[in-house]
Parts: sequence; C-alpha cells; structure tokens
Amino acid sequence: MSVVAGRYRLEREVGRGGMGAVWLARDEVLGRAVAVKRLGLAPPSGAAAGATGVDLARAEREARLAAMLNHPHVVAVFDLVVEDDQQWLVMEHVPSLTLAGLVHRDGPLGPARSAALLAQVADALAVAHEAGIVHRDVKPSNLLVTDDDHVKITDFGIARAQADASLTATGLVTGSPAYLAPEAASGRAATPASDVWSLGATLFHALAGHPPYDVGDNVVGALYRIVHEDPPRLDPARAGWLAPVLEATMATDPAQRWSAARVREVLLGGPAALAGRAAAEAPATAVLARPPVPAASPGTTTAAAPTATAEQPPGAAAASRRPVLLVLAALVVVLLGAGLVALLDGGGEGTPAASPSSGPAGGGDGSPTPEPSGSPEPPPPTAEEMEEFVEDYLDTVTEDPASTWERLTPAFQDASGGFGDYEGFWSTVRDARLREVTADPATLTVDYTVEYRTERGGRTTDQVRLTLAQVDGELLIADEG
Repeated sequence: MSVVAGRYRLEREVGRGGMGAVWLARDEVLGRAVAVKRLGLAPPSGAAAGATGVDLARAEREARLAAMLNHPHVVAVFDLVVEDDQQWLVMEHVPSLTLAGLVHRDGPLGPARSAALLAQVADALAVAHEAGIVHRDVKPSNLLVTDDDHVKITDFGIARAQADASLTATGLVTGSPAYLAPEAASGRAATPASDVWSLGATLFHALAGHPPYDVGDNVVGALYRIVHEDPPRLDPARAGWLAPVLEATMATDPAQRWSAARVREVLLGGPAALAGRAAAEAPATAVLARPPVPAASPGTTTAAAPTATAEQPPGAAAASRRPVLLVLAALVVVLLGAGLVALLDGGGEGTPAASPSSGPAGGGDGSPTPEPSGSPEPPPPTAEEMEEFVEDYLDTVTEDPASTWERLTPAFQDASGGFGDYEGFWSTVRDARLREVTADPATLTVDYTVEYRTERGGRTTDQVRLTLAQVDGELLIADEG
C-alpha cells in the first residue's frame, strides 16, 4: 500500500469515472477514513495548460466549490495535493451506493422514496444556485446514497460559478448525455435551469429504473432527440403524484421550469403541496429560472414560493389589473358612443361621420354631437429615460421589492411566478450595481451589465436585456431575454 503526501494511506480502489480513480484511504494524521481521487499528471512547471492542465484546474475548482457550499448534501473536499506529478483530491468518505447502483440493485423506486431522496438533491442545488454555482453534471452516478437514505452530491469537477467561463470552450458540451438539458445539449451555456432539467431526468431514472434517453453508442443521436423531440413522459401509474414535477422540471423551455427551491418544497410537501395549485394551474407552472433582471435563480431556502394572489403587497393585485380595466372601460365608452350616434342619425346612409376636422354633426333633434374626448398619446421615451428607469429599478429593488414589483406588466408578473418568487429572490441579494447600460428607444430594449452581491457575500455578474412597455405614459418591464 502506498502513502500520499505522507499522510493518506491508500487501501483499495472503490470507484472509477471520467476524471480518475477513487480510493478508500486512511488519514494517518487525523485517524479517519477519506476518499482520495487520483487525477491525471500535473503539468510541468511553466508548461502550457493542456489536457492535464484542465484536470488540475477542475480539481482545484471542485475543492473551492465544495468548500464554498459546506452543505450536508454535498461531499466535502478536505485537501488537494500533488506528489510525483500525480494529483490527488482528498474528500469526505461516504459509505454508500450511488443512486444508479441503488436502482440497479432494488429496481424502480416508488414516488415516496424517490421524492425523499431527490428533495435532498434539490436542497443542495438551491443553495448552490444561490451562490452562483451551476453543477452541470447532475446524474444518478453522482449522487451517493447511504444505508439510511441520506444523499450527497459529488463531483463538482465540471461545475463553475456563473460568471466564470474559464473552463468552457464555445460549443463544448459538458455533462452526461442522458441527463443533459436541451440548451446544454445544443452547446449553449448551462444555467440553474439546466441543473433542474438534470434533476428531473434523475427523478425519471429513479421512478422508471432507467435513464430518460437510451444513449448507447449513438451519442449524437441522443443529443439530437434531446434538442428536437418532446421530452419523454412516464406512465402516470409509474410516476404517481410526481408526474407534474417531471413535467415542470423536464420542460423544453428553461423559462418554464421550476427553480430548484420550488422542486425541493414540492418534494418535501408531497401531494398536498400540489393540491392547492391543481385547480388554478397547469401541472408545469410557468416559473422563470430566474426572476426578472438577475441571471441566477438561486431560489429561496425557506418556505415554498406562494402565488401572487396569496402574498402580493396591499394594492399590488389591483395595480396589476388597472391597465386592463382602463382599456375595457374605454372600449365600452367608445362602443356606447358609436351606438348612440347611429340611433340619433336614424341609421340613414350617406350621413357624414363626425370627426374633429368636419365640425359638429347634427343629431336627430338638431343638437350637436359632442367631440370625442381623450388624452393625446405620450411621446416615446428617450434613451436617457429608459436608462434612468433601469438604474432606479436596480437601486430600489433590493430595499423595496413591493414597489418595483408594480413596475412589471401584469403579463410579466404572471410569467415570473408571482410576487412570492420575486421577493424570495431579491431577499438574497444585498445590492445590484449597474456597470454598463445602453437603451434603444426604437425597440424599447435596454441592454446592461449588473453585478450582484448576495447576503452571503458572493458576487456574480450578468448581462441582461429587458424589453420595456409604455402603459399610460409609464415605463414597465414587459420581458427579459
């Protein structure tokens, strides 16, 4: 038996994966069992980073990210050492089976056990997303399950903070094909919503006993199906009450997927967590992967996000309906006015229509018909006004999300999942600092760069495009892309 770094005595190999072999070892200094992952050779001093350089960067990344999270459902990383040009990652030893091994041994799991296991994964992902970390390779073989059904996520080696693209080349697909989200399978950058898809695909595997896609040797064919075909669905008898969760996580459009935090709350709450929404919502409720403006959808770590009608601030619901009511009222006035004019004119053909330029038109009794009233259309906003709107929005939203919520159009409020989700996100952000902003009055779009500081001290930068709308002379946020 060999000893690594003078303290980690290797006992036996317990696993092997794409990033290297994993050994059970004993820490001779602290007297405890550890798992040691052997990676590729370290690059020579001063050498250009090649494949081995990437391995080392991934190992360092896994250590940093695991240390950042410090979560009960994430495998802890203790040390990263290099000895004789060999890299070793020292981790918490978790006596366990992977979820893939558990399903292989026991067969498909029922809804109750699947929900209990995957709720723990959703909890860890919600915290990771809040910290700006996307795992990018959530799958059954990366989930360790102990004898008492405690779950830990491992292998953050290809995970990255959202603002850091250092390990991602354009067009590079990273992750396991059978569990990849459509946007990641097509080569686009992974987001928290991509992790949610992979979480749903893993739930599918637990319930069905097999992956949602049969990859085999035809990886390209599998990627094509993921991108271009409708997501696979389980027989309702097999999925049980979790069928809506599968639909809400494995939705082709990332904007239609639930956040990891909401998945966690539903899995923990069981069928009762869905019953209150069943009458008013489709099974896959439209919830943005991130609330308007920020890049991440870190999700909340407290209660399940309520609907807008349940937790909007006083007057918010009425405010969101006000533009619609004004339009309907104006339409009724116009229709009634048109009918009255027709009655007074006697319905005769050839009668000139009243208009501001033709002067007053006589009614049946000779009295003039009043001129149509109405306020003139407000001028379109200038680029400066649009930029000031965004600047004021970001300055206000972290302190008073109730007031900025009313700066969203009613349609975008609905698409954003309601005030509960919106407020839940912004409660995790300490401040949002505008770095660059450019507005285009012709298209009513604003492009800007913003830096977020979270309550936990993390930082992330995002590039955002907002589409604005002018309603009753007031600018509102109508869409985000």
